[in-house]
Amino acid sequence: MAKKQKKATPEQTPTKHQLSKWQRQMKIRRIVIIAAVVFLVGISSWVGYGYYEDYKASTAAWREVVIEVNDADFNMEYFVKTLDALTASMNYSTLSLYGSYFASMVADTIIDGELLRQGAPSLNITVTAAEIDARLKQYEYDERYRDMVTAVLLEEKLRDHLGAGLNDTKMQQAHIQVMLVESQQVATELIARIEAGGNFTALAKEYSYNSSIEGDLGWLPEELMPNSLIANAAFNLTPPTLSQPIYDETAVKKVGYWLIEVTGVQNQTINALVMLLPSKAQAEQIKAQLAAGANFSALARNYSQHKSKTNGGKLDGLKRGNMTSSAFDAVAFNLTLNTVSDPVKDTSVQTTGGYWLVMVIDSGERQLQEEVKGKLIDKRLGDWRQAWAANSTVETHLDASKLSWAVNKVLEGR
Repeated sequence: MAKKQKKATPEQTPTKHQLSKWQRQMKIRRIVIIAAVVFLVGISSWVGYGYYEDYKASTAAWREVVIEVNDADFNMEYFVKTLDALTASMNYSTLSLYGSYFASMVADTIIDGELLRQGAPSLNITVTAAEIDARLKQYEYDERYRDMVTAVLLEEKLRDHLGAGLNDTKMQQAHIQVMLVESQQVATELIARIEAGGNFTALAKEYSYNSSIEGDLGWLPEELMPNSLIANAAFNLTPPTLSQPIYDETAVKKVGYWLIEVTGVQNQTINALVMLLPSKAQAEQIKAQLAAGANFSALARNYSQHKSKTNGGKLDGLKRGNMTSSAFDAVAFNLTLNTVSDPVKDTSVQTTGGYWLVMVIDSGERQLQEEVKGKLIDKRLGDWRQAWAANSTVETHLDASKLSWAVNKVLEGR
């Protein structure tokens, strides 16, 4: 059966009017398309350029050298990775709040570690890649921790080196009690009380103004004595003996005495002349000189331990709280005009110069206690680090903005 043929329909030829219309439409369409393409290309180029600039800036920041230790350079990428690793256990809010503080600590850790890696070989102390890999595996650390693990292993070997022989060797040691007092007058009074049966360590808690060196220090070798003055007393006095007052001009104590003269009052502020002195005895002596007509500013320049001494003790426009001392404010803002105060004791300040009292209880050769041995190794390690650092060139380019930038990069990945 033959297929049914479709009826042929004559093809219509477009009129000139239709052709003209279609041509206009096509032309408009091409213009629109070309404009759109040009626009999109422009936008893409602009966005692409922006991303490229951001990328360039970011790449430059990552590659910037931020720490230099002799010939070793550490860039920002290394610093951020190390910061991320060492703060891995820290939550987001803590790192946000204290990030710059911890970032500064990480910078110090990088510097200390690199000094150790560079210096340990001078003592023939090294670690192998296998030792490092084993420690990384032991604690399930990734490669970010390699340099830090290297430093830890080197320090362990360095401590063993510095402590060699301490287990079996007896050392000359002394059992001492110590206190730092403000003046010879106080020291003399305390000697009398101790010789009359007073308890040295109990008195030290009351009168000593250096909490890091006070009371019963136990048995110590000369190397661990707080300073040479104390060591000299410890190993040159026949125990049991209480030393005479030993003056130390460099000793730092947490006490001072103000002499204050208010010279003017304006609303809630005062103008004053001030002196900060290291003992009540000296403050009383200088007040007596002022009463006899001595010039306050001249004495302040010679004796005051406050920074205002360069200006003769003159402080104008003081408000409560400016001196960060409640003891100072309590007197200064209630003082009669142009009258020098009595000595004002202030334990919120530091002054230098004091008198050591040393009680030598016993001395002789003896084995080191474990705690003392650990302290001795710590000191030797600290001395070695200090000496090596003194002969090294260390530079850090991490200002506040770069520390903040590094912390933000770590936070972005949390």
